[in-house]
Amino acid sequence: MVRNKDVPVPHLPVDDADAAVAALFASHRLAMVRLALLLVDDLETGEDVVQDAFAALHRRWPALADREAAIGYLRSCVLNGSRSVLRRRRTVRRNPQPDAGALTVEGADGRFLVAEEHREVIAALQRLPRRQREVIVLRYWSELTEAQVADALGISLGAVKSNAFHGRQAIAAALGGGK
Repeated sequence: MVRNKDVPVPHLPVDDADAAVAALFASHRLAMVRLALLLVDDLETGEDVVQDAFAALHRRWPALADREAAIGYLRSCVLNGSRSVLRRRRTVRRNPQPDAGALTVEGADGRFLVAEEHREVIAALQRLPRRQREVIVLRYWSELTEAQVADALGISLGAVKSNAFHGRQAIAAALGGGK
């Protein structure tokens, strides 16, 4: 599996937002979609979240002081967009409308994005509280350092360590490896 750290940051044109965002899109779209998929558990919604993140980056490109921080900006947009999706889902579940259909629908190619042997782990991950799920995904799937996770989520290093510990314990217990 190709991860964010395996994909080099392309040369980003300073004054051409279209070319810069296109280069980032070509090299990081799939990783961002996978990140969103792990957070929202719905491929179509994850793709929408990522599309919105790239659109926000394009709008913000001229004001972005550090162009090398664009990937971090995208990751933050995906995290925030995923949180918004999950909040809207909770609201719909609390106040269902008569014609509200299924909240998640797996896309035709969804089965190929996540290997069969990982389905139980994904299911256990989805049962974690939001903060633990975000920490686990950023720390172990995106392979960010604890400091990078703390920065991305705006939490302390101790909170990252605590959430990672409790999240790992919950996943191990769900998979039958915990106490």
